[in-house]
Amino acid sequence: MSDLARLLMIAGAILLIIGLALWLGPKVPWLGKLPGDLTYRRGNFTLYFPLGTCILLSVLLSLIFYLFRK
Repeated sequence: MSDLARLLMIAGAILLIIGLALWLGPKVPWLGKLPGDLTYRRGNFTLYFPLGTCILLSVLLSLIFYLFRK
């Protein structure tokens, strides 16, 4: 039963982090407007691919996980 409790606590922590990111994300003015973020507009169609933002978040998360692992 302790394995289930641990799994539920980890899942709750992950959901909390995702919720905070979604809540605070729009308040960071430069997030989503980095160099490398691609926007394609044609008529009524807009395609937005945040490549630069994804790379930055990947590097930051890798660094955080590396520091927690040590």
